[in-house]
Amino acid sequence: MTVARTAIITGASSGIGKAAAQALVAQGWRVIGIGRDPARSAAAEAEILATSARAAFEMLRADLSLMSEAARAGREIAARTTRIDALLNNAGGVNNRLIMTAEGFEATFASNHLGHFALTNRLLPLLRATAATAPRGSVRIVNVSSSGHDRSPGMDWNDLQRLSNFTTGGAYTNAKLANILFTRALAKRLAGDGIVAHAMHPGVVGSNFVSHAEEAMQRYMQTLQLITPEEGADTLVWLATAADPGETTGGYYHQRRAVPTSVPAQDEAAAERLWSESEALIARLKI
Repeated sequence: MTVARTAIITGASSGIGKAAAQALVAQGWRVIGIGRDPARSAAAEAEILATSARAAFEMLRADLSLMSEAARAGREIAARTTRIDALLNNAGGVNNRLIMTAEGFEATFASNHLGHFALTNRLLPLLRATAATAPRGSVRIVNVSSSGHDRSPGMDWNDLQRLSNFTTGGAYTNAKLANILFTRALAKRLAGDGIVAHAMHPGVVGSNFVSHAEEAMQRYMQTLQLITPEEGADTLVWLATAADPGETTGGYYHQRRAVPTSVPAQDEAAAERLWSESEALIARLKI
């Protein structure tokens, strides 16, 4: 009996995440999506299940800006599946002002990086168990970053969440740099297990991604040539499923091609420091 490959996709209720879920379900994958908004999550689940009587898709509700929610999502996923072939860390966004979460984190940093760090670590036992019986390189973690990462000057270890002289754009580019550094650290840690970790830039997608951004950013986005969520999800799905991405690890991709990162994103020491700093931030919550 063939066991369906299983993917976890964050931010699967709309935009790129939903498009990736639709594509993988159409390829016969089982997909467990995570969404923050209950109404959008329910609508996405109904829409994707309606595509085929054999569609295997379910949504979990969780707000990944809260580490307690990320931990709960990890527990619920472990209760629903014994394998994970692909973890697509896609959820993210930008806010129109400084917002601190109930756990004391800046919301952009928390939702784009720290929540995915917490969720991924919770799911590593399932990823490793799957990799132990799967072809080497077939189990993948893909982190959705952005070309905006190259506008970050690098991580400020004295102000990791950029709270001093806060700007919404600076918080976002800082978080997108964190996505790539996290990918580098994952690739290093998981190479021995045969698990691949890549990051990617989807392009400028017409979705609700900036719906909570400052008006100036929303106006700027309207001047750009936007692509569809399906176009933005193409490289994400390719990284999860194609043979070629499984032959390397720690890459950064756009339009199915490996592309250069900024110099700060290539800093191995920064990747390791970010891992330890992220661990320390989460550990204080005792979740």
